[in-house]
Amino acid sequence: MALTELAIKNFKPKNKSYQVSDTGGLVLEVSPAGGKLWRWRYRYQGKAQILALGKYPAVSLSDARKRRDEARQVLESGKHPTREKKIQKLRKAHEGENSFEKLPAAGWK
Repeated sequence: MALTELAIKNFKPKNKSYQVSDTGGLVLEVSPAGGKLWRWRYRYQGKAQILALGKYPAVSLSDARKRRDEARQVLESGKHPTREKKIQKLRKAHEGENSFEKLPAAGWK
């Protein structure tokens, strides 16, 4: 059953964390503290994997579905979605280190 924004807002925390399924392997995990996290379940080389897609409400239902679809395209191209996400994160951090804002002020005039 597909989730709706209203249903997501109405999920209450329980004693243990629980997951509510959407479509295509997308799940919303609700923690005992009340936090809600989007996750995508998939299989890579026959093994079950989980990819975190972001926290609700910062990542809306439509954004979570879009991120799931993008990750699925990565998987269909033969790459591991979790590793690709880590590579992009490292690449982004490395590019930020070389900006003028991060260079030391001493010696640069």
